[in-house]
Amino acid sequence: MVYEFILLGFSTFPPHLLPAFFLLYLLMYLFTLMGNLIIMATVWNEHSLHTPMYLFFCALSTSEILLTVTLTPRMLVDMLSTCHTISFVACASQMFFSFTFGFTHSFLLTVMGYDRYVAISHPLWYNVLMSTHTCARLVSWSWAGGSVIGLMVTLIVFHLTFCGSNEIHHFGCHVLSLLKLACGKETSSVTLGVILVCVTVLMGCLFLIILSYVFIVAAILRIPSAEGRHKTFSTCVSHLTVVIVHYGFASIIYLKPKGSHSLNSNTLMATTYTVFTPFLSPIIFSLRNKELKNAIKKSFQRKFNPLSS
Repeated sequence: MVYEFILLGFSTFPPHLLPAFFLLYLLMYLFTLMGNLIIMATVWNEHSLHTPMYLFFCALSTSEILLTVTLTPRMLVDMLSTCHTISFVACASQMFFSFTFGFTHSFLLTVMGYDRYVAISHPLWYNVLMSTHTCARLVSWSWAGGSVIGLMVTLIVFHLTFCGSNEIHHFGCHVLSLLKLACGKETSSVTLGVILVCVTVLMGCLFLIILSYVFIVAAILRIPSAEGRHKTFSTCVSHLTVVIVHYGFASIIYLKPKGSHSLNSNTLMATTYTVFTPFLSPIIFSLRNKELKNAIKKSFQRKFNPLSS
């Protein structure tokens, strides 16, 4: 029985490159925290932003902060440390929280797509269909769904017996890397089951988002003026960009041909995806959403230059 694991994600990485990547990932990590906290504080303080869309922004920022805090600090420590062991309980906890916050993020992106669909296709019914109570319930369901999947996958994986090697060739307790260490007749069926659950849920979320945008585009095309079409679609740009980044990077990491990359390049791509995707989200939301960008500027002006407001 294995009671601790050894993370070998950075063991074969060129030592002279580790400090540079450590500094880069540290800066992105700090910016991710700061950027998402600024968005949350701005939405909280600006009454004009107390709408369903910005409530979902806050929920998404919360999930990204928690996902980043779950994975990145441990990764940064391992980059400069010679001891890469992680206990059985810590590994299970990391897997649970990473799955919980990761799938919550996907569910929230799906809910945000539905919010944009209602706002554009049924504007007269928007305040009824997307009331405060409904929004809070959708956010709660997203968090509950992420927690259920995180708990289910973690219990299934750590119910297996790990009786062979304890070396995980990844920077964290990655589920597929961990399943390679399990032994027993049920290992192959569990691996297939975990993959099917994850792929089905993620592809289901993506399908619902695409379906939302099919109806959104159809509604936009019915707007007579080009200016009206552009203004309406601009409310979707930030969400759509985050969806493309989220699923685009995930596809590059997990759908690449087997054996086409070395362990070093796999580690580099996985760490970059883990740090870079949450890093981009606050940039996209603040730059591509004019209302939020103006609110952030106004908040900073009130804070650092009160006489100008």
